[in-house]
Amino acid sequence: MVDVGKWPLFSLLSSEDQASIRQACVFGTSANEAVYVSHGNEVFAFGLNCSGCLGTGDSCSTIVPKKLEFLQGKKVVSLSYGSGPHVLLVAENGQLFAWGHNGYSQLGNGTTNQGLSPILISSHLQNKKVTKVACGSHHSMALAEDGEVFAWGYNNCGQVGSGSTANQPYPRRVSGSLQGKVAVDVTCGQTSSMALVNNGEVYGWGYNGNGQLGIGNNGNQLSPCRLVSLQGLCIQQVVSGYGHCLALTDEGLLYAWGANTYGQLGTGNKSNHLSPVQIMADKERVVEVAACHSTHTSAAKTQSGEVYMWGQCRGQSVVLPHRTHFTSTDDVFACFATPAVMWRLVSMELDDFMTVAEALRKEFDSPETADLKFMVEGKCIHVHKALLKIRCEHFRSMFRSQWTEDQQDVIEIGQFSYPVYKSFLQFLYTDAVDLPAEDAIGLLDLATSYCENRLKRLCQQIIKRGITVENAFMLLSAAIRYDAEDLEEFCFRFCVNHLTEVTQTEAFWHVDGAMLKEFVSRASRCGAFKN
Repeated sequence: MVDVGKWPLFSLLSSEDQASIRQACVFGTSANEAVYVSHGNEVFAFGLNCSGCLGTGDSCSTIVPKKLEFLQGKKVVSLSYGSGPHVLLVAENGQLFAWGHNGYSQLGNGTTNQGLSPILISSHLQNKKVTKVACGSHHSMALAEDGEVFAWGYNNCGQVGSGSTANQPYPRRVSGSLQGKVAVDVTCGQTSSMALVNNGEVYGWGYNGNGQLGIGNNGNQLSPCRLVSLQGLCIQQVVSGYGHCLALTDEGLLYAWGANTYGQLGTGNKSNHLSPVQIMADKERVVEVAACHSTHTSAAKTQSGEVYMWGQCRGQSVVLPHRTHFTSTDDVFACFATPAVMWRLVSMELDDFMTVAEALRKEFDSPETADLKFMVEGKCIHVHKALLKIRCEHFRSMFRSQWTEDQQDVIEIGQFSYPVYKSFLQFLYTDAVDLPAEDAIGLLDLATSYCENRLKRLCQQIIKRGITVENAFMLLSAAIRYDAEDLEEFCFRFCVNHLTEVTQTEAFWHVDGAMLKEFVSRASRCGAFKN
């Protein structure tokens, strides 16, 4: 469950008021405005009230939440906001409401007059039931229940998808390449638009100066264009940042494209990409991605519940996905986004549903449900025999033997340390490894012994990330010992590049003599000892 108190604005509310919140959204150029829905389906707003974006009927700021009477009893299913800000809200019955900044007709009521109170937008929607809304800086999109997409507002770059750059005062159905397609999701960058259709295809239109449409060039598009480079992939989720996009496939693969000034693509550099590029390929399956048109921050959640962030994080440029201690992508935006907005309408209700991956993670080392124990260095690790057989060939072979058919429920392990063996068993439940580089050597030994190639690769990645002058030569020795050629080359190059420091460490002078001789010979051939 998300803690709404992580957003500073909600510290104005008492603990009782916070407990009454069912849904909330923080928005605005300084994250100084908020709308929330109570458990009784009452809608409240408070904050700075720029351009009347609170919908309270006036332009006055308020630190005391005000009820939006016009929305009384409406069950909210979707909410989005622009940069003016303007706000769009969809009720469960499919009604669309709008208020706030309207200088470009982004409210969709045919005027440019500011909307101080919620306005029901029904004209030009062809009596369609709306299921979702998305806002760019000053344009708006709505997804109808039948899969049609409507857009309106500011259109200087073609973000309305009408084939021109004239502003659109009313909702207009987006056709072109979307004609006959059934859209299942919509998202907006600052001045760009994206739609996901039910066959997994992605379409984009509008501003493309940074490649945020992902079509291989940086020319603006006045009507929808399909991202042909994603052909053959079934996209399940698309999100837009200020000038970049993230797309998640049905197999948990993550792709990014567009602006990368702050490292928001997660590619390890700050170069823009005009076409989708895969990221987090070395991580476990991704189940959710997050971005928001008013920030340059990206976040993702994996199947085991790990949350990563990258891009602009509290003013820093994080160019590779960084694993956090958070349990929700929403927390990333509360604590590290600039401004600290919400990237979606956030639910505060406790969701007791667990995915298979979450359930397995929870049951690791659980005495209540386990049917097998490993005893390592005098400590017990509780596991489930069926899962080990499913996940690991070593255990399949072990449990087929007569030795295990004798109903033995405790297995002694003497070859490996407790942290290493526990980490291995946990990997079988989570696909993740969390060990320092030095302990990862022992796990690399186990992975080699048990022929677990994926685990071996993960260990090598951990060792590469954790290499230092002090442990480099020891890690090089381990790489040679376990026949990890790529890791061996990496450690060797590190030692050569830091030769003076490495040769002064204790580890360098306490290795096997033959190993030391071989290193000196190899380094000499590379010219490392010329000086």
